[in-house]
Amino acid sequence: MERRIIVIAGPTCSGKTQIGIKLAKELNAEIISADSRQIYKYLNIGTAKPTSNQLKEIKHHFINELNPDYGYDVSKYESEARKRIKKIYSKNKFPIVVGGSGLYIKALSDGIVETPLKDSDFRKKLENERNIYGNIFLHDKLKKVDPVSADKIHPSYWKRVVRALEVIHLTGKTITEIHNKQKKQDQYKFDNYILNWDREILYKNIEFRVDKMFDEGLVNEVEQLLNKGFSKTLNSLNTVGYKETISFLENDISLERAIELTKRNTRRYAKRQLTWFRKDKRNIWIDIKTYKDLEKFTEQLLKKRKFDERKN
Repeated sequence: MERRIIVIAGPTCSGKTQIGIKLAKELNAEIISADSRQIYKYLNIGTAKPTSNQLKEIKHHFINELNPDYGYDVSKYESEARKRIKKIYSKNKFPIVVGGSGLYIKALSDGIVETPLKDSDFRKKLENERNIYGNIFLHDKLKKVDPVSADKIHPSYWKRVVRALEVIHLTGKTITEIHNKQKKQDQYKFDNYILNWDREILYKNIEFRVDKMFDEGLVNEVEQLLNKGFSKTLNSLNTVGYKETISFLENDISLERAIELTKRNTRRYAKRQLTWFRKDKRNIWIDIKTYKDLEKFTEQLLKKRKFDERKN
């Protein structure tokens, strides 16, 4: 039987944690975090993790699990998250996915396409053809055997064109066919709800959040991370709030400038998140102007979930 999983997503500062915890309490659920930074220990204030009390109230996965210098990627996340989802269901509970990392959510919803190994000789042959005849020549070859992929891949992305042709050469199947087969085997259906705040209010929320982060000791948090020996060049620290604070600690900018840049870069990050989520037409957009709208949506979602449970 297909199981439906609630996903609460959206830009930073949109109230995802608040909704996720309320739903989890009411529905006897556990939360799967879809945040690429909250998985790291010691990055607390700058990643706006749930509070220690919230973490005690509701079981959260992928929060405070790795040291900041551990290499982690979306493939590892997708594989491990699905294992944990299965385990949650085995306890007669169900998972709620909460986070703003669009790539993690997409990987969880659609899976990572497991394509075959490479054929170096065939690839070299195609690359030689490209050098002689150009990108359009290769793209036309792809159109003949896999028009779906050709429609999605621009001729200028010739490496992806080569890979699509290589997959057909190795398997006799298109990447789309391989992906669809994997999805058919999937027992989960993800309902992705995107919290879409009025832009002006979202930016005010960001201003408030950033001021609060610095008031609560973000500078001290970053200083302690560096004192523990973690390099400022770590990918985990290449994060809005941390980058700007490191610049302040190195006397490159003033504290006021660090705060100002954090606000600006957080706004830009929120815009990128929204752009990402707009790419997937399956996403369900929830327009919000006030916190009452947020509460109303939460109540409606609870009613819907409980109705669906009784129906099944």
